[in-house]
Amino acid sequence: MRTIAIANQKGGCGKTTTAVNLAAALAEKGNRTLIVDLDPQGHTTLGFGYDPDALEKSVYDVLINQQVPISKVIISTKFDLLDLAPSNVLLSGAELELAAIPGKELVLAKQLQTINNEYDICVIDCPPSIGMLTLNALIASTDVIVPVQVHYYAMEGLKQLFETANIIRENFYPNTVRILGLLLTFVENTTIFSRQIQQQMREFFGSLVFDTVIHKTVRLAEAPSAGEPVLTYAPKSRGTEEYRALADEIINGRPLASEKMSDDETAEEKISIEKVMVEETSDDEVMVEETSDDEATVEQMSNDEATVEETSDDEVMVEQTSDDEATVEQMSNDETVVEQMSNDEATVEEMSNDEVMVEEMSNDEATVEQMSDDEATVEQMSDDETAEEKISAEEVMVEEMNDGKE
Repeated sequence: MRTIAIANQKGGCGKTTTAVNLAAALAEKGNRTLIVDLDPQGHTTLGFGYDPDALEKSVYDVLINQQVPISKVIISTKFDLLDLAPSNVLLSGAELELAAIPGKELVLAKQLQTINNEYDICVIDCPPSIGMLTLNALIASTDVIVPVQVHYYAMEGLKQLFETANIIRENFYPNTVRILGLLLTFVENTTIFSRQIQQQMREFFGSLVFDTVIHKTVRLAEAPSAGEPVLTYAPKSRGTEEYRALADEIINGRPLASEKMSDDETAEEKISIEKVMVEETSDDEVMVEETSDDEATVEQMSNDEATVEETSDDEVMVEQTSDDEATVEQMSNDETVVEQMSNDEATVEEMSNDEVMVEEMSNDEATVEQMSDDEATVEQMSDDETAEEKISAEEVMVEEMNDGKE
């Protein structure tokens, strides 16, 4: 059984994510696979949908009680050909309890030997420290994969991990553990600094760095909350394809990193050079950021030029619109004038009607005046008739008086 430890004493570099998804990818390719959760946080256990606090037995019982074989704590997963040896917070006390056990460094190795023929590959998720638990994992392993976050601080622990592997080979015969490779994680190709670190690590470590890199993606971060590997949570995601590629790279037999170097001292020397190189890169980070700012400025200028060109077109359109608005306004004014003229014409027509009425009233007044004159004439005639009647009466009286005198 080939045993691969996922180790790095630095936390937050993607050990559990790599262990869970690499084991799933290996099982998907037809390998009988066992994943051992050796981290007291129990994140690998959670990653397969199990509650660490609800477990009856865990890896803790296997390490502390030699009467409990590892086969008794192994549970199945939703993946075919993939089983899990779970853990919980009790494992955090195993460091002290193992101190009283003879051959404490070999406990896990002896347990795995009992199931050696039942699995093709065993993947061990190590805690973020080089203590008794990690030492047990390294002694029980044939290969070590070191997840390395593309960041300066991720380089700090590599030298100590190389030294530990060297010590194990020298003191625990016939152990042949080797560093299988460095796996770059949380890669972001959008930043200049990230690309520079990748390039420099490949230049100094050569074939020690896996060809496959793991990019920082949302799906990889979401999958643990669903209690399953990203291969089933998002089968077509970038993370799924990258862990499948990593599994292919391991299965197809990439050469051991140690075979490419004269000895581990060469590897340690390269790590020291790499740390110096990364420190220089950190000093240049400000310049890189300024370059990024300049590029952003150039891009902004290009965008501004496009905006200016669009603005020019908009100004032409605005000018045309202004002319149109002026025309519309003129038309509105003309319509107002026409309306006013219409009102004036109506007023003139009304005035004409009023003049006709005035003329008619004048005619009527003339008629009335004529009638008044006629009435005066009639009245005069009446007076004349009365006078004539009086004269006639007087004449009759005079004539009668004359007749009387005779």
